[in-house]
Amino acid sequence: MTAPVKIYSLSTCSHCKAAKKLLGECTIKYEFVDVDRLEGEERAAILEDVKKFNPRCSFPTIIIGDKVIIGYKEKEIKEALGI
Repeated sequence: MTAPVKIYSLSTCSHCKAAKKLLGECTIKYEFVDVDRLEGEERAAILEDVKKFNPRCSFPTIIIGDKVIIGYKEKEIKEALGI
């Protein structure tokens, strides 16, 4: 059983796309939120969530269990997933 995986991303971000692609290739189930596609209060609330994990609010912000990875770092992502 792998830890829950969540990605806060931007729909136009190449690093975000690479992170999603990597998880897909590893057949990892994950949730993601394209923050730039949200509006108003929903967007503000999600950005507050992102800031809890990543005060700089940069993307992608990847949460794997209790580990937070900022940016696309393939080696760190795979280590956190145990693959």
